[in-house]
Amino acid sequence: FVAPASSRPPLILSQRGPTSSIPSSTSALKGAAAATATAAAAATAVGFVASSSRRQHRRATARRTRLQALLEAHKTEVSDKIFAEAKGLMPGGVSSPVRAFKSVGGNPVVFDRVKGAYAWDVDGNKYIDYVGTWGPAIIGHADDDVLKALQDQMAKGTSFGAPSALENELAKMVIDAVPSVDMVRFTNSGTEACMGMIRLVRAYTKREKVIKFEGCYHGHADAFLVQAGSGVATLGLPDSPGVPAGATSGTLCAPYNDLAAVEKLLQENEVAAVILEPVVGNSGFIKPVEGFLQGLRELTTKYGALLVFDEVMTGFRISYGGAQEYFGVTPDVTTMGKVIGGGLPVGAYGGRKEIMEMVAPAGPMYQAGTLSGNPLAMTAGIKTMEKLKGKEAYAQLDRTTEKLINGILSAARDAGHAVCGGHISGMFGFFFCEGPVNSFADATKSDTEKFAKWHRAMLERGIYLAPSQYEAGFMSLAHTDEDVERTIAAAKEVFATL
Repeated sequence: FVAPASSRPPLILSQRGPTSSIPSSTSALKGAAAATATAAAAATAVGFVASSSRRQHRRATARRTRLQALLEAHKTEVSDKIFAEAKGLMPGGVSSPVRAFKSVGGNPVVFDRVKGAYAWDVDGNKYIDYVGTWGPAIIGHADDDVLKALQDQMAKGTSFGAPSALENELAKMVIDAVPSVDMVRFTNSGTEACMGMIRLVRAYTKREKVIKFEGCYHGHADAFLVQAGSGVATLGLPDSPGVPAGATSGTLCAPYNDLAAVEKLLQENEVAAVILEPVVGNSGFIKPVEGFLQGLRELTTKYGALLVFDEVMTGFRISYGGAQEYFGVTPDVTTMGKVIGGGLPVGAYGGRKEIMEMVAPAGPMYQAGTLSGNPLAMTAGIKTMEKLKGKEAYAQLDRTTEKLINGILSAARDAGHAVCGGHISGMFGFFFCEGPVNSFADATKSDTEKFAKWHRAMLERGIYLAPSQYEAGFMSLAHTDEDVERTIAAAKEVFATL
């Protein structure tokens, strides 16, 4: 296409004549084009920076708006009122100390109901729950099948105070699953199980002294309240008043993950048993270092002491057969609780047949309980364990928990915070310090003040975590990827504000 002459721009000639004017004009046009291009590029860059700045501003504004909405939505007036009343009715307003939120500040929220992976407080706030009633809710809160079985049993009665076939059924499930258990005695709590256990190991060995580990918790019996982990650490108490010196004179303490310290105590004392949480959950989440559990097995055998795994927390939680199945180390006696009651009060201790036959009425060591083996706890335990049998449940727990803990640790690192942690199956934890954390002494290096701020901010975003740096967390089969992703997103927001 050629434009008509009348529409063409006039040819402007230089003083040197038409012959030289064309190259000169071409050069000028090229220069002008280049300048125009440079200016356009600069304008584009400026525009991009301005646009990017506007986007960042919009995002920051959106975050502030979202945070303000969260804070306004998270009202706790009803919880505060109930808790204020509770403090005049119960010591500290609670039935167990850690629930009072002493180590994280502020008032606790008061629960109204739970279902699946979620909890709702009395103000209507909804939370993704990673406490799971401190471990038992491994298949999720208020599971429909468990509730149906309980309803059916309640029609028959809630407590017998007499033998029932349900005890046999749950006992067989425990014995089949846990490598160390040939016989089992049911109790009403983990504390009660540990009280029976310590009397049993002393009766069987005819020795009085036991070795426990700093930061490991075995219930609130007098003999165990020596450097006992979360409950005591949360309150800042090194011990508990009211425990007579004689009650703890036979309790020796060693640092967790320190075999040399254990052997020294075994060499210097006639020890009935070495007792530990095989994975610590009451100083936060602390794994045994490689060879530690096997080393304890060898040392106790060498010095004639029993090895006791307190699996109240790890039993049926990190694998169907507990920590002893997971690590391939079999103790002589095991205590259990939490999961085996499916959310109802329960405990148990078991071991080799010749040891357990010391327990009355088969033997002379006395222990009893009015509600022990009650049909409701047995029913809930049976239904819960039926859902856990097989590898699929624990593979799911491991996958979702790994995603959660890795996401939280990554969010902390990206925001420049020192946080370490880990998990085994559906049990996890993290510490606000560089790490590694291999003992209670390591755990105490955590920045508990920063953790408290983080905990409160996560709570305001609908994430319910254990209200203490010195407690483990728990995943359930009811938690979804969406729950985990929402939790990680909240963690990123909070870490950015600390």
